[in-house]
Amino acid sequence: MTDRHIPGDFDATFIAAEQAGLKLAIKGRIIALVLMGLWLVTTRGPERTVDFIFAVAVFAALGIIHYLLIGSTRDRKWVKYVFISIDIVLLSIAVAIAPPAPEAELAQIFMFRFDIFPYYFIILGIAAFSFSPGLVLWSGVLGASSWMAAFGWVWSGMTHFVTWSDIPDDPTKEQFLAVFLSEDFASVGSHLQESVVLLVVAILIAIVMQRARQTVRRQLEAERDMSAVSQMFGRFVPRAVADSMIKDKGALDPVERPATILFADLAGFTNLTEAKGPRAIVDILNAYFDAATEIIGKHDGVVTQFQGDAILAIFNVPFEDEDHAQHAFEAATDLLDTVGRETFGGEQLAVRVGLNSGPLIAGNVGGGGRQSYTVHGDAVNLAARLESLNKEYGTSLLVSQSTADKLTTDALCKIGETEIRGLSEPVGLYTLIGGAVSHP
Repeated sequence: MTDRHIPGDFDATFIAAEQAGLKLAIKGRIIALVLMGLWLVTTRGPERTVDFIFAVAVFAALGIIHYLLIGSTRDRKWVKYVFISIDIVLLSIAVAIAPPAPEAELAQIFMFRFDIFPYYFIILGIAAFSFSPGLVLWSGVLGASSWMAAFGWVWSGMTHFVTWSDIPDDPTKEQFLAVFLSEDFASVGSHLQESVVLLVVAILIAIVMQRARQTVRRQLEAERDMSAVSQMFGRFVPRAVADSMIKDKGALDPVERPATILFADLAGFTNLTEAKGPRAIVDILNAYFDAATEIIGKHDGVVTQFQGDAILAIFNVPFEDEDHAQHAFEAATDLLDTVGRETFGGEQLAVRVGLNSGPLIAGNVGGGGRQSYTVHGDAVNLAARLESLNKEYGTSLLVSQSTADKLTTDALCKIGETEIRGLSEPVGLYTLIGGAVSHP
């Protein structure tokens, strides 16, 4: 698959990376130009100072213009190609016509013996910052051809030239230098070799960059697919559980540990169902469940089941939370406050909540290829019993002794004890101060 097949969101990612890379490269380019300009001005003769300052100013101005265009409404895919081409062409023109050393009146061919060619690699490096294989390859092709074009221009103006072949076999030092230092020395092969090296390096960088883009694309695709699976899976099991199972390739070990269970049920919902009808009830429940799930998740809880109009949520399972009782209590009071203030599907609701802390077992259970994340234990049953007892006590929240002992709050008061079948000791009951309307 090539980059042109990448979905739009991936294209936007690569475009943003290209733009950020180009801006960074232009900043580095300007700094390098200033440093090179200072070096040339201080190490070369004063008669060339104006030329160097002018050259630095021109290249810097081009960089600033390009920088301002990147990401603007005037930016186009071909703009970066234009500016990189201008850099290469201007450098090649300078090589072809700028005097090598005016004070010495050297032949123009001497420009090809100075350390000019490495500047083409600097331009190639700038192109590499774009994260665009096409721009890198274009820079290599244009750089190599422009270098040879500059050489060809100078070479064509020479009336006489010597090459490596003019050096005799087994030459003396004097014979070798007589050819190599001659102002007529011009070797096509040497400069062709330089061009080939530049082109090969450009191809290698482009290949590496293309592989990097493919790796990034695959990573983005994997993250997108995982997010999509997590969202779909999270509609049927708790989102935190879904994320963990996807990460661990479906594994989610069963756990047994103390936890706090929140059991919430809507008051008078049977009568509301008869009055509103199925379509309206579904809308009301969806709105309520959305709000409740968000509140519970905000306090590090996980909704494991929707049972009719009831919600079962757990804290400290499947992910550990040392303050699970406190977080469950905060989620319960937040839920009561939200239901008291807001309407759901246009209806005002009332909710009853039971909180209990104790050991439980949690894990994936099921059969026939279908599983559900569930919790088991007396602690879960007691939370459900406490929710039901709200009707007898005229309260909206009942908290067991085991949970109350773990809380740091002054908002609770003890309203009594109750016998629970299967438990040898009565369970202390707490509610919000002012929350008890009557006693059984």
